[in-house]
Amino acid sequence: MSLQQLWPTPLGVHRYEQAGDANPLLTRMLLALRATQRLARGEPERAFFASDDDLLQRLQLPEFQALVQWLVRCLRDTVTAANAAAWPAAWQQGGVDLQVAFSGMWFQTSQHGACHDVHTHGNASWSGVYCLQVDDEASRCAHPVYGLANGITRFYGPHFNALAGAHVDLGNAYLQPPSIDVAPLPGQLLLFPSHLAHQALPYAGELERVIVSFNASVHRAGGSDRLHGFSG
Repeated sequence: MSLQQLWPTPLGVHRYEQAGDANPLLTRMLLALRATQRLARGEPERAFFASDDDLLQRLQLPEFQALVQWLVRCLRDTVTAANAAAWPAAWQQGGVDLQVAFSGMWFQTSQHGACHDVHTHGNASWSGVYCLQVDDEASRCAHPVYGLANGITRFYGPHFNALAGAHVDLGNAYLQPPSIDVAPLPGQLLLFPSHLAHQALPYAGELERVIVSFNASVHRAGGSDRLHGFSG
């Protein structure tokens, strides 16, 4: 008998060591940028805000550039691990130079029960969410309505819609659970395939929930992405 585990769903989780120093400064800068973009758009203050996706061009702080460089390193490491069974062995041993191309980077803020409904990201192979600011875990989870789910990111398995998230027996136990909840933590980066459905559940707290999100594609620098008869 031969058993193949097809189409796995990798999720990379990383922690930024410089978050304690960098996050407060970056948060202040992003909130100032939010005020500028709201004024330019003629938008009133609301509980939810999503910036334009040109954050790489707008924010030129050294602290932000250092964060972006770290994001690139994390994505390279995650992509390499996720493709362990798909790439040639020489690539896994450092024989391939990976080029990360961001197709968009933006920030979002939420408060007073604001949320981001279920969605996926297109025109990219990987997406990421980096948490800059949120209430500490004890305060966040103590919310009288949202509790442990306050401001979490929920990922839905690719099979979720097909099964309606319902049917469970011993035969499909390998598909459980149909969704995964990840708590927001300042300095935490989540990397996931862009096709993976996800949502940010309602958040309310003393601090606003502030995140940076991005879409990216990964290519072989100076060479072809062609592999197994398919081109990237």
